[in-house]
Order: sequence, then C-alpha cells, then structure tokens
Amino acid sequence: TNGAEIVAVAVATAVGLPLPLRPLQILFLNLVTDVFPALALGVGKGHSHVMERPPRAPSESLLTRGHWFAIAGWSVLVAGCVLGALSAAVVRLQMDTTTAVTVSFLTLAFAKLWFVLNLRERGTRWWDNEVVRNGWVWGATALCIVLLLAAVYAPGLSTLLKTQPPSLDGWLWLLGMSLVPAVVG
Repeated sequence: TNGAEIVAVAVATAVGLPLPLRPLQILFLNLVTDVFPALALGVGKGHSHVMERPPRAPSESLLTRGHWFAIAGWSVLVAGCVLGALSAAVVRLQMDTTTAVTVSFLTLAFAKLWFVLNLRERGTRWWDNEVVRNGWVWGATALCIVLLLAAVYAPGLSTLLKTQPPSLDGWLWLLGMSLVPAVVG
C-alpha cells in the first residue's frame, strides 16, 4: 500500500491532477494505518501447522518474483482506486481541491485498513481465518477509524492535515473505492 502512495502521486503529477495526498497526510497514514494493524497482526496467532513446513532454502530470496509482481499489482490497483476517487470528487461531485484531496486521502487510508483482511493464510476463507479471528486486528482497525475521523473532523488536526469533511456522496465514493482492493483480494 505504500507503493500505491508513490504510484498515485506520480500519476497525478504526470496527468495534471491535484496531488492526491499532501506530505503530512502521507506521514499521518504511515504512522496510523501502517503501525497499528501491523502490531495487531504481529501479536495474532498463526496456524498451528506453520512449523511443520520445511524451511526455505537459504539461497532463496525472502521476496520472490511472484511477491514483487503482487506488490506491483496491488500498488497499481490501490493507486487506481485513489485516483478514481479523486477524479470522481473533482469531476462528478465537483468538490473543491481540498475536499477532493480529502476524499483521495481517506480512500487510501481505508484501502490500507481493509488490505489487512487480505493478509490471511493462502487457501483460507475470507470470513474464517487467522486475521478475522484476531481481536487485535479489529481493535486496531477501530482505533485507526477513530484517528482518521479525527484527521477530518478535529479542528486542530484537520487544519494541520488540510482536510475538509466530504459530503455523503464523497463518503460513499471513497468507501466504495477503498473496498475494491479488498474485494479483489
């Protein structure tokens, strides 16, 4: 999802869209939506059979070619959703730049949160896996949602991050676009 930040900013710059994220918004996302879900995943229980797997070869890269393709694919997909939400906010909903950027900021933020649900063991069901059963993940997600709402609605923080509350249509667009990567996953 951090790759999506880079792709979204680069593409927006290249095509003349407003920047989908401001520098402090990127830092805020990296502190909030990366840290708490990662900590929650770290304290969760894994599968009991994980230690039965043979170790990988010492010469094998930690990130395989398949992993790099997945990272690139997810980065492009999430960035496309962020830019789609930004474009819809500007063109379809005719929002001012600050509100449109808030829509893209929140689209990325929620896409990062929902992405955690895709980090389950391969072959498990999306509704029954070690991530969904991890109460810490749900607590971290709730905390992140509260902090994201504060980023938009708390007077001091919203001024610092240059956010503006989106309309109901803006919220529907951003939540819908943020769910696309989770559904694809």
